[in-house]
Amino acid sequence: LKEFEAVQALTGADDIVLELGAGIGFMSTVAAKLGGVRAVHSIEPNSTLIPYIERVHRANEVLNASVTHAAIAPDDTGSTAFYVRQNLLASSLAPMQGRKDGGVMLTETVPTLSLTAAIDAIQPTFLICDIEGAEAEVLPSADLSGLRCAVVELHPQWIGQSGVQAVFDAMSRAGLTY
Repeated sequence: LKEFEAVQALTGADDIVLELGAGIGFMSTVAAKLGGVRAVHSIEPNSTLIPYIERVHRANEVLNASVTHAAIAPDDTGSTAFYVRQNLLASSLAPMQGRKDGGVMLTETVPTLSLTAAIDAIQPTFLICDIEGAEAEVLPSADLSGLRCAVVELHPQWIGQSGVQAVFDAMSRAGLTY
């Protein structure tokens, strides 16, 4: 709910949105339907969600959004393992064995896309990020100074205080404040 409210309140006219971790397409749909948002570019590693996201966009007559099947990464390593869980929204790059968020149903190999490459190609002004703990490694890897605003869901239970600090430091270097 807070992520929704923040995106709704903070996106502005002519924003180009980059969404890391599209989930079911809800946030990209919300952002795309806000008046004045030029485009929404979502990156989602869970291949089972891509057709669903596209259907959500069509059902809501979203014409200014696209989704790319890839895992966002600090660098372009080519591909990585992605763990699809029974609770699809808990799927992630981390095996997280012993967690209560549903067992791993399958492990798939997904292409990676560096955050730097995505930023260079898209030139976003607004970032939405919900990447299940990878934020501590991915966000500090790129120059975020072109962003006007960012809405980041932190996962301190997985990234710890040092990971939270890494995200805050990356935002501070970009001139963004909490």
